[in-house]
Amino acid sequence: MTKKILLSVFLLPATMAFAQQYGGMWIPTELNEKEMKDLGMKISAKDIFNPQKASIKDAVVQFNGGCTAEIISPKGLLLTNHHCGYGQIQAHSTVENDLLSNGFWAKNMTGELPNPGVTVDFIVDIKEVTNQILEGTDKLTEPELSKQIAKNIEIYKNSQKIESYQSISVKPMYYGNKYYAYTIETFKDIRLVGAPPQSIGKFGSDTDNWVWPRHTGDFSMFRIYADKNNKPAEYSKDNVPYVPKHYLPVSIKDKNENDFTFVFGFPGRTTEYLPAIAVEKIMTEIDPARIAVRDVALKTLDEKMRTDNATRIKYASKYASVANYWKKWIGEVEGLKKSNAVQKKVMYEGSLVSKNHEIKSTIDQLNKLYNDQAPYALNNAYYTEVIRNAETLKLAGDYYNYISAVEAGRMDEKGITSLKNRLSSFYKDYSAELDAKVTAKLLALYANKTASQFLPSGFDKYKNEAQNIQPIEEASKNSIITGRATVNGASLSTDIDKAFSNQDKLIKTLKKDPIYQLYVSMRETYMKTADPQFTSLQTKIDALQKTFMAQQIATDKDRKFFPDANSTLRVTYGKIKGSSPRDAVSYNYQTYLAGVIEKYIPGDYEFDVPKKLIDLYNKKDYGIYKDKTGDVPVGFTATNHTTGGNSGSPALDAHGNLIGLNFDRQWEGTMSDINYDPRFSRNIMVDTKYILFIVDKFADSRWLIDEMKIVK
Repeated sequence: MTKKILLSVFLLPATMAFAQQYGGMWIPTELNEKEMKDLGMKISAKDIFNPQKASIKDAVVQFNGGCTAEIISPKGLLLTNHHCGYGQIQAHSTVENDLLSNGFWAKNMTGELPNPGVTVDFIVDIKEVTNQILEGTDKLTEPELSKQIAKNIEIYKNSQKIESYQSISVKPMYYGNKYYAYTIETFKDIRLVGAPPQSIGKFGSDTDNWVWPRHTGDFSMFRIYADKNNKPAEYSKDNVPYVPKHYLPVSIKDKNENDFTFVFGFPGRTTEYLPAIAVEKIMTEIDPARIAVRDVALKTLDEKMRTDNATRIKYASKYASVANYWKKWIGEVEGLKKSNAVQKKVMYEGSLVSKNHEIKSTIDQLNKLYNDQAPYALNNAYYTEVIRNAETLKLAGDYYNYISAVEAGRMDEKGITSLKNRLSSFYKDYSAELDAKVTAKLLALYANKTASQFLPSGFDKYKNEAQNIQPIEEASKNSIITGRATVNGASLSTDIDKAFSNQDKLIKTLKKDPIYQLYVSMRETYMKTADPQFTSLQTKIDALQKTFMAQQIATDKDRKFFPDANSTLRVTYGKIKGSSPRDAVSYNYQTYLAGVIEKYIPGDYEFDVPKKLIDLYNKKDYGIYKDKTGDVPVGFTATNHTTGGNSGSPALDAHGNLIGLNFDRQWEGTMSDINYDPRFSRNIMVDTKYILFIVDKFADSRWLIDEMKIVK
């Protein structure tokens, strides 16, 4: 009797933890309108998403396949994060005209800069299509199950009538227990309108990334252009600004703690429903391996970027990309430990088993599969991260795929043209000398951290980092892959057309290349000793996870389930709120321009501040953008459940007005992708007051303010 009582006491917090009010990334056609209104929302769910008439969803787009953006004027003016537009800002930058450092502001529409290849996607409609997609699959197992589902998806897509500029994407939810169809409208003429200098847009850089308090003006502006009929079109000087069905009014009202807010965007990936064993492996093995690899790469790049301006510009976007998840994983590990995530999962699983004994068999099988997979999963983490972050090896992988395609008869002229374009773009921002150092250090890490059965023969010679530098540098010098040696009388890095002019000779030379041979030895060993085992076990885990997900939904009637994020449009809601993440530490929900000046370090890589911003601060020339404190708000936090992909998402108030731009999460809550904890999980947003202050007072771009509807 005593044991049963104690068990119920321990189970209670676990059950309650999953029934808490905040948290969740909800499909916009399935919103809990009552709960949102109880929290303070003043509009209806139909105002947020309505396929029949204009609604807020018509102002929210997926930006270039990764971030979110929103329309803030009747002329298609688009707002997203500075880091989301960073690649485009960089592409327009040179040493002589450094838009990253100086910022850019078009004086009028004719000065807006085109960005070939950049797209924005509108979601026109969302429909649940589970019955159609799972038809005829009841008794099937892999691989027949996947084949039938793929066939059903194609049948469904072909049955729908859409415009030439539209497409349909069918996405699984709840690990394949449900399916939803998204009708997408894609615009392809997207032009850069404005961006603050990175001393504002990236203020705090890596030191402040993922942490609070934050003082980053992380925004940039683009514009959507359409043809004369307001329809999507390829870039043309004859295109005109897109007239949206809806655009977001921009509020500069003061914010108060506990005000209702919601975020509307395209969160990338979460895994909220994993078993305890999976979370334990992520926390103790997988994340630490990834962190270790990127730590080496980042330190090596940083040493060079701090001393060489051309390298800083060349590697700026790549460095930021590598550092982003490096720091996220560090916070994730700490957050999982602090929130006692594994034990909470164990307790929750116990509560499920007490209601449905069949779940015990599922959990036992998952435990065995994850333990069996562990050595292969760890090797997968190290191998993939090393290849990804040693760019020289990544290049070798591209050429390996090219040779494989040619020899299999799958490489036509169109494919070669596409490959050459990708390679040319890559070489533009690649330093063979610098990456030789990165590669040498990562090979040492891989040789020392990887079990011997997963290493190529003779790989022990790479264990000494200091001894690696010279031989890898020599290999780099003698490699056509790095562009330092030539083939067909040309360098791949400077004259790729000539280098490709004799394909037979190119392939023969590549196969003898020292970097190519190093890559092949690593790849073939990985594909023989780890990948088949890892993949086979993962297939079994995925199938069982689908069962586990269905069992959770069927058993826990008190819990509100939302599908894991998968880059589809979602709504998350909560309240503006500060936090107390550690003993005796309390964070306010709002930061101010005064905090920017407090952090200011003249000439610093991360904390320099433009003179004009300092002058505006000293003169207190804030216009209408100060709040009740007399200062300009910069950032704020709330309990919205966000993740990667939500970058650039609009933060909206109870009336659907734009109040901020989501760009990050608080360090202590980055584990929310796996285990949302309302005590620590906060999303970070740049305040619309600061955005408009920078546009108006700093950039002297009042013409853009005049396009918007300002709510005072």
